[in-house]
Amino acid sequence: MPFNLLKKYPKLLDLASYSVQDRTDCLRKIYKRDIECYDLFFRSSRIYPTKSENDESTFDTHFTHLTTKEFDEISENGEKVRKRSFDMLRSQRLHWVKTHIEETTGESDILVFSNDYPAVRTYIWNKKENYVVILEPQRKPGNYYLLTTFYINEKKTMNQLKSKFKNRLSDIR
Repeated sequence: MPFNLLKKYPKLLDLASYSVQDRTDCLRKIYKRDIECYDLFFRSSRIYPTKSENDESTFDTHFTHLTTKEFDEISENGEKVRKRSFDMLRSQRLHWVKTHIEETTGESDILVFSNDYPAVRTYIWNKKENYVVILEPQRKPGNYYLLTTFYINEKKTMNQLKSKFKNRLSDIR
């Protein structure tokens, strides 16, 4: 587990061999180091976690969002229910968040753009690594929410991102 704390972009975290508890502990340490206890900035604008949901801690909700993926499940009475489960592809890249937001990857294949559909969002898209960070401007100018980050492994998602880039705004918002 301590070796994961030393990993830098573009290496992936080694999580497959850990128990659920050890994996969570490792990811929590990385999250705390890079996001929760770190003043994260994108182009001089402060980054904050998304707002809390269901009276949970903002950081707990945010951590869960950055390490799990939403999916639909059919309940016993046949209704579709949205749930979240651990996502290895997101979690292996948790330590990439800071590097991408601060634009210190050293990569030239990164596109930064804003799009206003369905809401104004700023995307940091690493085309080489199929990875995206999504920020949303706060009402207070000069600040962003970190909405999500994920590895792009579905053609549908890649096509949506390409469309957003094609229809991007003329400036970063």
